[in-house]
Amino acid sequence: MPIIKSAKKRVRQTNKAKTRNDISRKNLRLAIKKLQASLASKKNASLSLSVAQSNIDLAVKKGLMHKNKAARKKSQLAAATKAAGVKLEKSTTQKVKPTVKKVVAKPIAKKSSAVQQSKKPTSVVRPKVPKAKR
Repeated sequence: MPIIKSAKKRVRQTNKAKTRNDISRKNLRLAIKKLQASLASKKNASLSLSVAQSNIDLAVKKGLMHKNKAARKKSQLAAATKAAGVKLEKSTTQKVKPTVKKVVAKPIAKKSSAVQQSKKPTSVVRPKVPKAKR
């Protein structure tokens, strides 16, 4: 058991990080198992593939998996999906056209006279005072 205060804190932080990482790993494994189950039944396989790939990307972002391993795993899953005879659907986000918000200029609020009076003048001229001799 650590004695130093910083070592105790490090143990607490490590335990919290371990529980977070365990949850993320479990979600990743579950998504891959669901994909494999959907490939066997050929139901919602393309949707399961996108969910699994998304979970893999999330694992890379959180530092649970190396990016090269993630790329290899995503490629393997896509190849397995294609070999099962499932047609890959394109993402629905690509089909939707992005909407552009119109920016409306807001009217400039007038400052109250009390606020203007409280400000210091921007150009203050200070008289030069000769230094006193010691």
